[in-house]
Amino acid sequence: MIEQKALQHILRNALHIPADEIDIVKLTGDASNRTYHRISFRENGNFKSFILMVLSQPEGFKASEEAVSGIATVTELPFINIQRHLYQCGVAVPEVIHYEPAQGWLLLEDLGDVTLENEIYDKPEAMISYYQAAIDELIALQRRATPIPAVPTIAHERAFDQALFLWEFDHFIEYGIEKRNGKTISEKDKSAIRAYCSDISLRFASLPQVFTHRDYHSRNLMVQPDTAGFRVRVIDFQDALMGPRQYDLASLLRDSYVDLPEKLIDDLIVYYLTRWEEQTGEGVQAEMFREYFDLISIQRNLKAAGRFVYIDLVKKNSRFLAYVPPTLAKVKRNFLKYKRLSPLHQLLASYVEELR
Repeated sequence: MIEQKALQHILRNALHIPADEIDIVKLTGDASNRTYHRISFRENGNFKSFILMVLSQPEGFKASEEAVSGIATVTELPFINIQRHLYQCGVAVPEVIHYEPAQGWLLLEDLGDVTLENEIYDKPEAMISYYQAAIDELIALQRRATPIPAVPTIAHERAFDQALFLWEFDHFIEYGIEKRNGKTISEKDKSAIRAYCSDISLRFASLPQVFTHRDYHSRNLMVQPDTAGFRVRVIDFQDALMGPRQYDLASLLRDSYVDLPEKLIDDLIVYYLTRWEEQTGEGVQAEMFREYFDLISIQRNLKAAGRFVYIDLVKKNSRFLAYVPPTLAKVKRNFLKYKRLSPLHQLLASYVEELR
């Protein structure tokens, strides 16, 4: 329950906004323990609104459940720490209006309710334009946010290494297979699966790293009207770290929530590589880039499928279970493209119906 008096106190004393009446509407949340509310009021006769993010205790400094490498020396709230860096780099993130540590409240710029997912379903004829804009913003994030600032961010002190990639594979084994099926994998098969995944993880960890949002998909990209037509804004970046360039692109184009046509994915990868070369002057070996894109898509989609089961079983939120089969269908299509992945594909398919 949000206390109106506490909010009014913040608006009046911290922000100098004389809001006598406040309307509070709870918004549909994401898969985290955070909750979101739209705070609406009038100032000098004009309608205004903020988004109130309510953190889960102790959200800012909880021990990670993942095997994230690096020792963070920053003790600041990750959302604020990373938002500041991205905002200073010109990445289209929301402005932080006010942070109230005692309450665990962040007042943020209101970016509206229209996600990329909403927009492409409402305007399918403009799908390619929206995705090209999302790719342009991704390239801006990768180019501008990657250089280490004078005071490193939390994201610059942690990375996708072999241990974290393998942890995500293990997360799928535990939740996407064993707990989903209600039975364990044989030790022989589990060892073989982990050996393949460890080798793939090592290959990923050897790739050049850039600033990586980590959840760059259609529900974390907001679409706003703009003088140029529309603008893509980026949210939910607090888990950012350093990782391969292909990771966020795979998150966007192999999204669990949107099933893009394969021809469009092909065209958008070409668009990304063309724009990258135009802006950086760096040539990219397209065939190798595509191979790693497909491999990282497999890893990313397996992790997502396992995560959806975890959210159901551990967080008691079944909203995401419907996305498990289509996400695994993407994995199967990518497995079938590479014959050398057949041994791993066959091992997983013996336990996962959607991969057969």
